[in-house]
Amino acid sequence: MFDRAPFVHGPVEAQNRIYRNHGNAPLLALLDDEPRKVLDVGCGAGDNAGLIKARYPRCEIHGITYSAAEAEIAKQWMSACWVFDIEKEIPGQLSAVKFDAVIFSHVLEHLRDPAAILNKFAHLVPRDGCVIIAVPNTLSWAMRWQFLRGNFEYRPDGVLDDTHLRFFTFVTADRYLLAKSPKLKLVSKSVTGSVPLWWLRRYLLPKTWSRYIDGLGCRVWPNLFGDQVLIKAVAASLDTVS
Repeated sequence: MFDRAPFVHGPVEAQNRIYRNHGNAPLLALLDDEPRKVLDVGCGAGDNAGLIKARYPRCEIHGITYSAAEAEIAKQWMSACWVFDIEKEIPGQLSAVKFDAVIFSHVLEHLRDPAAILNKFAHLVPRDGCVIIAVPNTLSWAMRWQFLRGNFEYRPDGVLDDTHLRFFTFVTADRYLLAKSPKLKLVSKSVTGSVPLWWLRRYLLPKTWSRYIDGLGCRVWPNLFGDQVLIKAVAASLDTVS
């Protein structure tokens, strides 16, 4: 649903590929109230930016993509959209800017060294600014069932997207991703997902009951019922990091 792969294809294919979705509202809910300046790393065609603008019209949004075609679409919501490979150096003009929040929505799993990339962009966040992250949970119930049936095949999208280089779970995501970012302090980790209610959800249970059961399952057994892991980390002074 949220997957995107903006940095891992050949140059011609990547620069012409366009990723569209409905944005990642659960992740964006982790933003602090009234952010003034936000950077969406791997912004795709600007779907997250559209949601941010709808909620915070005065927010200045910058984005990064590897696709010039995506950048043209995303600019309708953004003050600037940068086109470059995030596994290389950050352009000097961008590296001088500070952001209240940096967003990584289903991007880090596509990178060779996501922890190093996260640390590089953490330097664009001042003290008390935040980094919010979404990655797929490789051990959700649906994936476990698939593995039990002996099915581990890459596909064009989803958890086993053929452009994914790293795989995370609720237990491991923050440990691996924040390992090289001493400046960042974990403040929250949660999941979104669903409990397999099947025909009960469709024919019997009221929607409010289904939502309650989904929420309860994700809180009590996040590594089983979570589809995506949501992480929020806040930048602290290195002097205060223990």
